[in-house]
Amino acid sequence: QVQLAESGGGSVQAGGSLRLSCAASGRTLSSYAMGWFRQAPGKEREFVASIRWSGRTTDYAEPVKGRFTISRDNAKNTVYLQMNSLEPEDTGVYYCAARRTPYGSRSGADFGSWGQGTQVTVSS
Repeated sequence: QVQLAESGGGSVQAGGSLRLSCAASGRTLSSYAMGWFRQAPGKEREFVASIRWSGRTTDYAEPVKGRFTISRDNAKNTVYLQMNSLEPEDTGVYYCAARRTPYGSRSGADFGSWGQGTQVTVSS
């Protein structure tokens, strides 16, 4: 089982940027597709972005397309989420997740390993 640890969250004003990192231990991430999900207060967890284990194919939820970029460095066993032009609606706890297949998914149920989450707060 791979262990995941997110970092990089914080508080920013609307229009600002943050870069989240997800460091893996216990297994090499090159065997896993990775995803980012978020959960706002009082709302269900939702898909944000995913990346195949090769890193060549990515997928984004419509609200973040053009603003967020998911990437991975398998040599560092780390996945990133660059978030630009942040909006108050992006506020929530962000989780990274791992799926031991080549392919990403938009469903959290398809991911077997999760981090503890990192808080992102965007003020207007």
